[in-house]
Amino acid sequence: MDFSNQTLYTAAMSSEYSAENIQVLKGLEAVRKRPGMYIGTTGIDGLHHLVYEVVDNSIDEAMQGHCDTIRVILEKDDIIRIEDNGRGIPVDIHPEEGVSALELVMTRLHAGGKFDKKSYKVSGGLHGVGISVVNALSAWCEAFVHTNGRVYTQRYLIGEAVEPVRESGTTDKRGTVIRFKADPTVFETTAYNFDVLSNRLRELAFLNKGLTISIRDDRVATPKTHEFKFDGGVRSFVEYLNESKTVLHKEPIVIEGMRDDIEIAVAIQYNDGFNEIMYSFVNDINTREGGTHLVGFKSALTHTLNEFLKKSKMVKKLDETLSGDDVREGLTAVLSVKVPEPQFEGQTKSKLGNSEVKGIVDSFVGEQLELYLDLHSDVINAILDKSVLAARARIAARQARDATRRKNAMDSAGLPGKLADCAEKDPALCELFIVEGDSAGGSAKMGRNRQYQAILSLWGKMMNVEKQRIEKIITNEKLQPIIASIGAGVGLEFNIAKIRYHKIIIMADADVDGSHIRTLLLTFFYRYMTPLIEAGHVYLAMPPLFKVSYGKTIRYAYDDEGKDRILAEFGRDIEKVGLQRYKGLGEMNPDQLWETTMDPARRNIMQVQMDDTVEAERIFSTLMGELVAPRREFIEENALLVSNLDV
Repeated sequence: MDFSNQTLYTAAMSSEYSAENIQVLKGLEAVRKRPGMYIGTTGIDGLHHLVYEVVDNSIDEAMQGHCDTIRVILEKDDIIRIEDNGRGIPVDIHPEEGVSALELVMTRLHAGGKFDKKSYKVSGGLHGVGISVVNALSAWCEAFVHTNGRVYTQRYLIGEAVEPVRESGTTDKRGTVIRFKADPTVFETTAYNFDVLSNRLRELAFLNKGLTISIRDDRVATPKTHEFKFDGGVRSFVEYLNESKTVLHKEPIVIEGMRDDIEIAVAIQYNDGFNEIMYSFVNDINTREGGTHLVGFKSALTHTLNEFLKKSKMVKKLDETLSGDDVREGLTAVLSVKVPEPQFEGQTKSKLGNSEVKGIVDSFVGEQLELYLDLHSDVINAILDKSVLAARARIAARQARDATRRKNAMDSAGLPGKLADCAEKDPALCELFIVEGDSAGGSAKMGRNRQYQAILSLWGKMMNVEKQRIEKIITNEKLQPIIASIGAGVGLEFNIAKIRYHKIIIMADADVDGSHIRTLLLTFFYRYMTPLIEAGHVYLAMPPLFKVSYGKTIRYAYDDEGKDRILAEFGRDIEKVGLQRYKGLGEMNPDQLWETTMDPARRNIMQVQMDDTVEAERIFSTLMGELVAPRREFIEENALLVSNLDV
């Protein structure tokens, strides 16, 4: 559908339909009328998208070699300032439109220097709507262009220029500064998340060798600053991801080059883990849903390793060829391609659609990978040994699944005995509480609303799945009840459409042991039911630490600060105040557990979100992996941030 003319047709909800029912939105009106069409959402993700759109313009300058420094400043009142030292947006008068090019770029959709391919050979901001959309969705915006020793300025209100472009001073700098305040009448929140923005900027710095990107938060009393610069590009990215892992070959395999006007860069390094870590980018845009470039890379990797397997002695250890999953076990890889005319699926640009890119990446990576492995026999032997073991484990896992299915087929219910299910059958209305301990599980079963709340009690020590292959997980007696209760499979066979509950709530004690249980369960969900977290179906129950009573009045506190606040309220008769500290959920009777932790009207639950997959990967690997040194370092760095630690 083409929205380039920005005409929105709406029919009145009546029997009459005439020219009066046609609404024409001029300029940037369409953006404000349907902001989700341009930035995906008016929630915090859409808010962050405004920053990314402006930064992408600066990145485009860097891609062409005209910019080596980008700064993002979060000013007080959530005002954003983005600076670069590129060429600066042109300010001269456009020959056809009769106004400054700066005003055109800032106030017109599909106006920019990215269409003729002379100014920009490749670009992330392909559609030319980025900065004008930011302007349209801002309460106000300012542009400052430093060029030819002068500063040019223009100011805008809700996307419209309030003054002509004017010269406002002299300068020895060059580049563009964009400063804006997101419109609070458009967005659900205008409070930016520093860490989310910082993580995206770190990602961009990895993908652009030698580019310095910094972010500073001036909203806090002591400004917080992160600065990123990586001279190794995708090599540095892979090394960063594998910091807390035991690698099979010290140096990442790096393949870089150009074929048919497409720039390709990929870094590959295997570790002794069982999970695949893969990030793919097109023109610096994170293609979370993959696309033809990723298909080409995976094809090249699988084909090349199978060819080497045929020529090795290890071929005798396997009765079938290596699958794609086999060769990607323990793989950490970053693929970045620069495509002159990318065809993305949707404005969010999460998947590349260019059919020709698949074959180009496949042939180029395949050829270069073969050349590298021919010269590094120790590397190919380590990778093949890992892949063959993965294949044999896959076959064992398949047999374990078949055995489990046969067992479930003989059990008419197919649900574990530890599960107290609910009556409701619509998953969207159902909640599953995974409860630590039989005592707490018993109270939860008695206190719950049986109509829509199910209870699954855990017992014994939970497996750390970070250190196990899938066949061990499928057959583990502690994990089998969880897999069966959720009902959507596990690992590669997980199908989120089949989940039996839309809220899966981990309910554990508010102590060190409870934190350990939560971490083990979250590791399992992250590694083997990832879509469950991505879709926002996983929650943490927040049980109280204290019960404070005064006469017939009972209040609950969830931390020391809350307890002190309640005690202060009862301070006039402090000797009459009763204080109980809960050592565990099992100490609560069913009514208390319902009132404090399970009742949707009064409980506190925390939704588990995964805003930054790179950092999530590193944290799980650090905390749950085999290496002790990174875990010790993490604990030492974060120990002072911990509160309410039971000892």
